[in-house]
This record gives sequence, C-alpha cells and structure tokens, in this order.
Amino acid sequence: MSNPTQPVGPGLPETQTMVADQVVPPAQQGQGKGKQKGGKPASLWTDAWYDLRRRPMFILSLIIIAVLLVMSFWPSLFTAIDPFNARTCDLSTARQLPSAGHMFGKDNLGCDVYARTIYGARNSIVIGVFTTLITALLGGLLGIIAGYFSGAIDVISSRVTEIFFAIPPILGALLIAATFRGRANSIMLVILALALLGWPMTFRIMRAAVITAKSQDFVMAAKALGAGAGRIMFRHLLPNSLAPVIVVSTINLGGFIAAEAALSFLGVGVQSPDISWGLMIADARNRFLDAPLPLVFPAVFLSITVLAFIMMGDAVRDALDPKLR
Repeated sequence: MSNPTQPVGPGLPETQTMVADQVVPPAQQGQGKGKQKGGKPASLWTDAWYDLRRRPMFILSLIIIAVLLVMSFWPSLFTAIDPFNARTCDLSTARQLPSAGHMFGKDNLGCDVYARTIYGARNSIVIGVFTTLITALLGGLLGIIAGYFSGAIDVISSRVTEIFFAIPPILGALLIAATFRGRANSIMLVILALALLGWPMTFRIMRAAVITAKSQDFVMAAKALGAGAGRIMFRHLLPNSLAPVIVVSTINLGGFIAAEAALSFLGVGVQSPDISWGLMIADARNRFLDAPLPLVFPAVFLSITVLAFIMMGDAVRDALDPKLR
C-alpha cells in the first residue's frame, strides 16, 4: 500500500520527463549580483551594467563623452560663429586676449579660438571612433578565426601580426600618411593609416580569449550536437570573448584621438580647411610664447577627451572582470 503522504503524479521522479541537460555559456550565466524580474539570472552584461552604474568614474566619463558627442554633431548649439566662414576672421585682431565676445581669444589669423575648438571636436572624435571600429572588426574577425581553427591559419596570422607589431605605430602612420598625402581625403587617410597599424592588438586579445573559451563545456556540447564552425564561432565563442575586446577598444579610442593630433601636428594628418585639435595646436605652436592660449585650449580639450575614454575603459574593464571586483 502506498504511503498517503508520499507525493504522486508529476512530483515523482518516475513520472517526470527526462530532458537532456543544457549547457549555458558563461555570458548567459548569473554572476552573483542578483536576479532580473521573474527570477531569471542576470547575464554578464546585465551584471556589468549594474556595477558600472555605481562607479563615479564611469558616470563622469560618460557625461564628458556625451557632451563631446553632442558638440561634434551639433556644434551650432555651443557657438554661433562659423569658423569655416572667412568673414569671421579678422587679421587685425590676431592673438587677441579672451573677451566677452571671444571667450578663448583669437588665433594667429584672427579667428575665434572657441569656435574652432568646438568645431574641431567633430573630426578628432570621428577619426577615433571609425579607427576603433575598423580595428575591432578586422582584428576581432581574424582573431576568432585564428583562435578557433588553430594550426597553419593560427601560425601564419600570428607571424603576420608580429610583423605589424615591429612597426612603431606613429612612425608607420606618419610614413603611410606622407606617402599618400594629396591622393585621398586627409581624414580618411588618417583613419586608414591608424587602423592598418592598430588591428594587431585586438587580434591578439580576441585570439587569446577564443583559445580559452573553446575548451569550455558549452563549446563541446555545441560540437556534439552537430553545430557548424560558423555557428560555434559567432553564436557561442564571440559573446564569451567580446568583453576584453570592448575594454581595449574603449581605451584605444582615446589613443587614436591622440595619435591623430600627433599626425596633424607633424603636418600629415588633417589638412586645412578642415579643423581638428591637432591641427590647431600645430598652427599655434610658432607663436606659443607670444600667444599661448590658441594652443592651450585645444590641448586641454584633447587631454580631457583622451582621459575620458581611458577612464571609461578602465571602469568597463573592472566591471567585466570578476577578479577585479
């Protein structure tokens, strides 16, 4: 006779439907910060965002970057002076000190330094963003292919990467920009020159992350279920190898903005009539002792921008790496 207190029906193991265990990738597993609504475990990215919102350094850098982006796309919100209009420049007022109508003063050509600084943000940030996107896509794609297939593909790609690592970035970009100067748009040329020498770092980081992730149980389970190489790489490995690439790309963005300024300062970067902070610094350097402000203000904006992206990269790194919490 059965025990009346013993559960019957679906509660008994004998009557439950047997379902094969599903291996959940780490990017979809909870990380200990709680659960979402409905009891669903928080993902790595949700957990990281939960942590980032409580970091003052991230909030500060996010505010600075947001202001810079608005400044880049809508500069007319910050100044009514159009620096591309030659009529706004008056040579008789060259190197004028800051005043009510020109808060940053005027440069060597009598142009408003504040307006040029505001409009210069667009090219500097566009170059940094597009260079970062190209290096992340190219380096990430080659890295995931080399890390997954290994063998000859990995050996050849690694040797090619070492060749690029042997080239000093600024010197290599200077050579490329100087060689093709005048044959292409100066902004596009700077982007391609920096991207050509910047992708190897992303490649190495993605490759190392993929090599580590492909030995995990969820990849073995996907192979056992007959998943193809493309599905494994982009459905399983990519989400679980993307965190370090995002971190290094965020930090590199600030570095690319600084590199553009260096190329423009050396005369092979952004060319007039375009405006960038590096070009403004180059134009003001000859009269720095007589009129330092036309150089100081774009240099300060450049430093703040680079620092903001580096601060954001550091905050994202700390949030995505559980060992650093």
